[in-house]
Formats: sequence, structure tokens, C-alpha cells
Amino acid sequence: MGDDELRWFTSSFSGGNGDACVEVAFLPGAVAVRDTKDRAVPAHVHSAAQWAQFLAGVRAGEFDRL
Repeated sequence: MGDDELRWFTSSFSGGNGDACVEVAFLPGAVAVRDTKDRAVPAHVHSAAQWAQFLAGVRAGEFDRL
């Protein structure tokens, strides 16, 4: 499945200009992630379990700057 066939989403917190964010697309059992600044670069694909672990870390503050 090519990037042009996927439905990409950005965060509602991204502002709306759409050029300084990451986008995600949901695949069967996986999630694709890409940078909106250069959509020609191939997306990173992670399993649904990896994505869930990442989101849990974000929610727990694991990536907050000190």
C-alpha cells in the first residue's frame, strides 16, 4: 500500500499549518509515521503494540524535557 493510498492524520495540537508536524496512518496491525516537512521520505512503520507503548510513554511523561 503506497503513502498516497493511506489516510494520514495530524494531531489536533499541530496548529493547522500542516508543515511542522508528524502524521500517522493506521494500517492493519501497524502504524505508519512520517514528517510533514518531507513527505517524500519513506514513513516509519511500527507494530500496533510498539505504537501503544510509545503512546503510553508520552502520556506518562517519559519524553518530557526537564
